[in-house]
Amino acid sequence: MGFEAGGIVTRRYFRGGRCTFEQPLWVVADDAAGLLLWHPLGGGYLRMTDADGRTLHDVTLDRMRDPVLASAAWTGADVLILMPPGAAHSVWWFFRDGVFDGWYVNLEAPCTRRPGGVDTVDHVLDIVATPQRAWRWKDEDEFAERIGHPHYYDTQGAAAIRAEGERLAGLIEAREDPFDGCLTDFRPDPRWGPLAAPER
Repeated sequence: MGFEAGGIVTRRYFRGGRCTFEQPLWVVADDAAGLLLWHPLGGGYLRMTDADGRTLHDVTLDRMRDPVLASAAWTGADVLILMPPGAAHSVWWFFRDGVFDGWYVNLEAPCTRRPGGVDTVDHVLDIVATPQRAWRWKDEDEFAERIGHPHYYDTQGAAAIRAEGERLAGLIEAREDPFDGCLTDFRPDPRWGPLAAPER
């Protein structure tokens, strides 16, 4: 199932059998390199939030009080997202005021396609890298706290997730694809403005 360039798809995360995140994005390309998506600053998305304002970064889903998918606006940077076929990660290019500002590696389950979008499971641990390719782990404490939780991963699964991150970090340091400078000059179609959050 291929997605047409210029179309709109939704990227969803699941946890414990529930959708916890839903984000509409523009399709840049869908080819052998993977699904390439664009999310401009100010675009809407949905994220799991509970009655106390906590998100899944703060607490596990089973400890949330009356969780719902709440609408939010994307802040910080425009984002180009590549989801390579069968990969346990996606790579994000951040742009601030049209200028490339670094990469983000989101460790996640290989996506499954459905009509209108893709679904995955976020693996919590991430990597942030500067344009100069200095990199660091993100959310290490949260990742460690989730090991053994039935909605997340066991020790073996956590080791596999970290190994995937270490592999990507090696590509960053070696300046290898996709960290070789490709797409750092990307310019979106001027018609691809912010999209509204999905309705629920």
